[in-house]
Amino acid sequence: MISVLVVEDDPVAAEAHRSYVEQVAGFAVAGVVHSGADALRFCERTPVDVVLLDFYLPDTHGLTVCRALRAGGSEVDVIAVTSARDLAVIRSAVSVGVVQYLLKPFTFASLRDKLVGYARYREQLVGTGEVTGQADVDGVLATLRTPGHRSLPKGMSGETLQAITEVLAGAPDGLSAAAAADLAGVSRVTARRYLEYLAENGLATRRPHYGQVGRPEVRFYPG
Repeated sequence: MISVLVVEDDPVAAEAHRSYVEQVAGFAVAGVVHSGADALRFCERTPVDVVLLDFYLPDTHGLTVCRALRAGGSEVDVIAVTSARDLAVIRSAVSVGVVQYLLKPFTFASLRDKLVGYARYREQLVGTGEVTGQADVDGVLATLRTPGHRSLPKGMSGETLQAITEVLAGAPDGLSAAAAADLAGVSRVTARRYLEYLAENGLATRRPHYGQVGRPEVRFYPG
């Protein structure tokens, strides 16, 4: 199993990221922390394979965390999960060894693709020895390249999808469209459309919920 440390200051987003990682075969969440200092302390006492790192943390920047890890001799891999779109930040991320860079907001499918690519990358680097030529080097690095964000149906936005996904991830007992709408700050019709989209793509499940009277209510559960 590939062990993952989730570093995210927002509790709802952190729980969503934890849930996403746990849904990908071959990955396990070793811990969830909410600051750079806690991330460094965790890595010192508990070896992990990869850090899923938000860059905008309450006590420091994610790049500072990366530099501190390298300065301390850690070879842990880092996947940036951030809204930072500044090219200077991206260049710096590459220079400190970030292996994947995923922009917020994103869907479960986008993170899954990054993790699957990372797992293939690790598989090709197992053991010792040498590559036979440039083609082998290119092949290893190519495994880190994954398709971009999957296109959403017309009229749907990544931001709203992320909001609905996060509120659903925080509701293990399920949500109705009305409840999801209230939590995400959107209309009931909008919430229902996005919940149905998640269900159709295997990212959520829908089940009837029987009350005391009347027709059963459809509830959606994290996929």
